[in-house]
Amino acid sequence: MVNLEQLNFHHLFYFWRVARMGHLTRAAQELHTSQSALSAQIRQLEDRLGEALFEREGRRLVLTDTGQLVLYYAESIFGLSQEMLGRLQGRSEGVIRLRVGSVATMSRNYQENWIRPLLADSSVVLTLESGLLEGLLERLVQHQLDVVLANETVPTDADRPLHCRFLGSQAISLVGPASIWKGRSLRVPDDLDGVDLALPGPRHALRAQFDAMCMSAGVQPRLRAEVDDMAMLRLIARDSNWLTVLPEVVVQDEIHAGSLVSVGQSTQLQERFYAITTPHRHRIERLERLLQGSTEVPDPSGAA
Repeated sequence: MVNLEQLNFHHLFYFWRVARMGHLTRAAQELHTSQSALSAQIRQLEDRLGEALFEREGRRLVLTDTGQLVLYYAESIFGLSQEMLGRLQGRSEGVIRLRVGSVATMSRNYQENWIRPLLADSSVVLTLESGLLEGLLERLVQHQLDVVLANETVPTDADRPLHCRFLGSQAISLVGPASIWKGRSLRVPDDLDGVDLALPGPRHALRAQFDAMCMSAGVQPRLRAEVDDMAMLRLIARDSNWLTVLPEVVVQDEIHAGSLVSVGQSTQLQERFYAITTPHRHRIERLERLLQGSTEVPDPSGAA
């Protein structure tokens, strides 16, 4: 059985070029080698793998089933290699992979709205990850992610320099089922004393704002649920008879459909969104376009 050390990637590259072009003579011309030398390289690869990769149909070279499988992996190997070289040289050619991390407490609708310009771009492959902010930042500084979306700023230091860009903010709403609350409104926070509420969990940046606002106003809502995940909070808003405190973007589809209504807002409650990057990253043109217009957030710690 062949192992990785025995696999000649030079031979695999020659196979890849012939398979993509479907013509031995043209591939030899492109690779600046003779047709006989190219055939010999591919035969050596076939001998090493123990399988035929091509069969002849008249003058045509046709991939065998094994050849199709090897081509699939060769496309990944050399496609990623081309992408790597392009990024290192500041070019954007071929497939572009954009790796986006986002904190688990952020609205999925907001994330989708932010990446929406990329969804119709056939040259972009997106990797979307969610998790705790600290874990995402570790992956960012190790260049395993290109950008992290968060709803809080982060300090930086000499050991972990970061750029934190303000993307925008949105008001937080009190949302309820239209069957109960259509045409009604509440003052936030004055009318919330004793009201059944579903709230973002304690890890959410918004929760501290809400608790401080209620304490200052001397009101005490009745807590029915606290939910870290915005997708789950959306389901609670949709399927319970409680009022829910969340950004309207989370339930934009339900509000548009008329099943949920906004009952009240407060200017004291704002969710802010940030894009976090590293200063020494390799530039991706599509990402830079998304970041255009965002504002660099000064580091409160004073670090560089």
